[in-house]
Amino acid sequence: MPIYTRTGDDGTTSLFGGKRVLKCEDLVDVYGSIDELNSWMGLIVSELTIGHLKKLLLDIQSDLLIIGSNLAGWKTDLSPLTTRARRMEKTIDDLERDLPKLTNFILPGGNTEASRVHIARSVCRRVERQVVAVSQKEHVDPIIAKYLNRLSDLFFMLARFINKQGKVRETVWSGIPRK
Repeated sequence: MPIYTRTGDDGTTSLFGGKRVLKCEDLVDVYGSIDELNSWMGLIVSELTIGHLKKLLLDIQSDLLIIGSNLAGWKTDLSPLTTRARRMEKTIDDLERDLPKLTNFILPGGNTEASRVHIARSVCRRVERQVVAVSQKEHVDPIIAKYLNRLSDLFFMLARFINKQGKVRETVWSGIPRK
């Protein structure tokens, strides 16, 4: 079976159930952004050497496919996302215990791996904003926005943790330069 179907050559795509919509519709944009986020996560996972964190991110990648499919009309049970959000919270708490307390904003960056995690965090925030926008027009299960919010928090802590493990100092934002 070939990967191409030619059905999208006219700028449309199919949702679950067969409904055709324009590829530029907000909903399609959201799950395109979810795919982008999932791709960044694939890169992060390929470099991550800490087993339990790698496993968590692989599970999250699978969740993102479920979320995208749900947004595209596939009716599935999203209750496991609540459990995974709690797992993310525990992981955030565990990572934060070993990090210096934040008193200022920090600039995204550090080593290459942490910088990639910061990119995933910012893409995740965009996805969250898109989900909230779509939810103003049609029903979106509220667990999806909560899950994405927690995921971006996890990315923030993971980037900080990776920098600490790599002995890379965080760059504290010094504020608006004075003239």
